[in-house]
Amino acid sequence: MSGPLSATQRPHGDLRVIARLLLRFVALGALVVAALGCGRNYPPPHDLPAPVVNLQVGPGDVLEVIVLGEDKLPKDYEIQPDGSLDFPYTQGIKVAGLEPRQIASAIREQLVESKFLVAPQVQVKVKQFNSKKIQIIGQVVKPGPLPYQDGMTLVQAISAVGWFTPLADTNHVQVIRLVGGTKSVNAIISVDAITDNARADVKLQQGDTIKVDQRLF
Repeated sequence: MSGPLSATQRPHGDLRVIARLLLRFVALGALVVAALGCGRNYPPPHDLPAPVVNLQVGPGDVLEVIVLGEDKLPKDYEIQPDGSLDFPYTQGIKVAGLEPRQIASAIREQLVESKFLVAPQVQVKVKQFNSKKIQIIGQVVKPGPLPYQDGMTLVQAISAVGWFTPLADTNHVQVIRLVGGTKSVNAIISVDAITDNARADVKLQQGDTIKVDQRLF
């Protein structure tokens, strides 16, 4: 009577059975992962008020000033710490708190008063806002103030500070916004939902505070 087959004598059918079982386990795992992703529990949609566009400038902002027909004049100017703008043929215009159209009007008036030009055409636009900031605190790589740019979104801001730490609760990120100058609104936003393309990214406003808490284990 012959004994059991050795490992080298076993039919290849056993290997095929094992391979089929492995494939089934892999397929099942993929289905589970997909199901978990589709059924992720996001917090309710946020009720954060829409951002208010604020074009007022402050110290450190960089302006581009163009006087039509005067190509030799410099075009880039940084607003001084005292809020003034050192523009040629003027007496140091106070521009902090003004919008570009108001600055253009002030430059135009002083160029006429100084008799440099009779009817100057002045265009002003902001090249870089350095006076506007948002604050990011909590579980991000580099917390602290971040220069704000018009149109900046929540994901862009978090990316700019190195993204989340491994401990971050990315499904419950707080955005605190000042509304009407006195009222503070706190909204819970899921960055997971944004990166999963389940919800749209959130546009930020100058002065917003982003708080990222540690997730609960």
